[in-house]
Amino acid sequence: MAGTVLVGRTAGPARAESYPSRPIRLLVGLAPGGVQDLFARLLAERLSVRLGAPVVVENRPGAGTNIATEAVVRAAPDGYTLLLVGVPNAINASLYTSLPFDFARDIAPVAPLATTPEVLLAHPALPITTVPELIDHAKTYPGTLNIASPGNGTGPHLSAELLKMMAGIDLVHIPFRGGAPAMTELLAGRVQLLFIAPAVALSHLGAGRVRALAVTSAVSCPVLPDVPPLNRFLPGFESGGFFGIGVPVRTSEQVVERLNRDINAVLAQTEVEQRIRTEGAIVWRGTADDLRRRVALETEKWGKVIRHAHLQPS
Repeated sequence: MAGTVLVGRTAGPARAESYPSRPIRLLVGLAPGGVQDLFARLLAERLSVRLGAPVVVENRPGAGTNIATEAVVRAAPDGYTLLLVGVPNAINASLYTSLPFDFARDIAPVAPLATTPEVLLAHPALPITTVPELIDHAKTYPGTLNIASPGNGTGPHLSAELLKMMAGIDLVHIPFRGGAPAMTELLAGRVQLLFIAPAVALSHLGAGRVRALAVTSAVSCPVLPDVPPLNRFLPGFESGGFFGIGVPVRTSEQVVERLNRDINAVLAQTEVEQRIRTEGAIVWRGTADDLRRRVALETEKWGKVIRHAHLQPS
């Protein structure tokens, strides 16, 4: 019996010490080409070297990232299936009423990666250059300004709803199938406003094709230092993206600790930090609990906005 107990106590750590012994999948719930996908591939490349095993990005777009999330929830909790976690997971907890999983219960946080603000853009033909002017115009002419988004229930859509709620204004939401068509419509002047990632906006801002009114971070954005934070005009306003890594909930503590340690080591590399900054994002190194707290706060926050706006998935 003593021998059996000893084996039972040492078998788990011994298996963890051999991790990883085969390729690891990193599931991304969005199509290739976006900022999220870029972060995932940058991490996968460097993490493969740290772990001594390939980390392969697998895009599983659809249902607002729920398809990828469910795949990870149902995967074996052995550390070989990772999930790129982000704002959609916090939004979906309230937006969808009948998900086959509970994100907070079924996905264990591993490590944060980065945060990224959005920038509020206006078409140059709109006679508005500041957020106070936008609010005054929207109150004077309610329901006359169209604000685009990459889709119903996306982060930029929720930023628009938060703006409407906090400023007490009426903007008409026009959803598109992705950031590119939303930007195309803004450039054409068929919509007047758009929240979008800074990386998508930079070239258009430089050419004067759009105007930046504010960024959604609590402080100035590194790539848009002259654009004021929106909370300067609406105290408490903050939105934007965050990224992290999660795993199925019963993954061993030793594996989670190993992944956290190596992910933070990758994020500490100067080239990685510089690459992330060029996308208008900020590296976020931290613990699994840091990511858990952020997810909980974002879930509560966006739940209030979703209920206030009576939003439903399209």
